[in-house]
This record gives sequence, structure tokens and C-alpha cells, in this order.
Amino acid sequence: MKRAIVAPPSLAPAALAELKAWLGITTGRDDAELTALLMASLDLCEGFTGSMPLQAGCEEVLVATGDWQTLSTRPVQSMTRAARIAATGQRTELPAGSYEYDIAADGTGRFRLAAPIDETRVAVTFTAGLAATWDALPDPLRHGIMRLAAHEHRLRDAERAPQSSAPPAAVAALWRPWRTMRLA
Repeated sequence: MKRAIVAPPSLAPAALAELKAWLGITTGRDDAELTALLMASLDLCEGFTGSMPLQAGCEEVLVATGDWQTLSTRPVQSMTRAARIAATGQRTELPAGSYEYDIAADGTGRFRLAAPIDETRVAVTFTAGLAATWDALPDPLRHGIMRLAAHEHRLRDAERAPQSSAPPAAVAALWRPWRTMRLA
């Protein structure tokens, strides 16, 4: 499955202000860099916890089949449309009733076609994420994202050995209760 973000999460000015306060920065000179660090920290949070922190519009390309397929992004809030993808790449929206979807209580989204189609791929568009806004994020996740961005900002000029992709222990401790594991 291939996921694309079609509508990125809205990172409120409150997130940048919170990070700048944590770092003791009063100027706007580093705002672009700090915002990029916050976005990267959101991605790392998703990778660690298995859940997208802030709501975003997503699209996953699936095999066109009548079998139930689970979306890789969680938690799914709503599914908005599905389109068949021709070999040329042209997309044609599938009419309602030609597919089914299910969203479980834990946010797992599933999709299947109700009838066979000629194309071999379908694109499913949906909204996923734990919270709609920065302020609505649970405190441990929000604080961990901010601390990770601050950590990376402080180390930007330091010569350092290659690090593991794991977040610092203090951040991992904040995120661990939110971590979901999937058995394969």
C-alpha cells in the first residue's frame, strides 16, 4: 500500500509558540526551521505510536479486489471517496454502492469493492488522525513532539555520531502508553 498526504495537518501557531517558549526563542528568524522540525516530529510520533497524531487528508492505493483490505494509516476518522486507477494513471470516481468500507472502534479502516472492475488499483481517500488541532492532542503526545523538535534544534550544530531512529528516552517515555503494536 502506498500512502500520500493530500491535505497536510494544520499545525497551529500555538505549536510554534510553545516550541519557541520551550527553547527561549523570541525572534521569528528560525520559524521555518522550527516548523519543519515540528512536522518531522509529528512523523516520528506516528512511526513510534502507530497512530497519526494530527488529522490529515490521506490517500492509499490498494489492489482492486472484493476482499477486505486494511488501510495502513490509523486512526481513520472518515472515508470520503474511492476512485479506480486506469493503467494510464487516469482516475475515475467509483459510484456509491460499488464499494464498502468499515471503520472499527480502534480507528482501523477497511475497504473492499462490492463488484469487480477492469482496473487493478483503486485509490481510497480518507481523513485520519487522533486530534483535529494541536491543542486537542493528548498532553503526552504534544509534549513529546515538542521535546523531540527542541532536542533536534539544540543538536543542529553539534558534531554527532549517527543516531538510531528511536526518539530520546524522555520522548519515548511520553509516547509509550500510546504505542500500538500489530501482530503480523
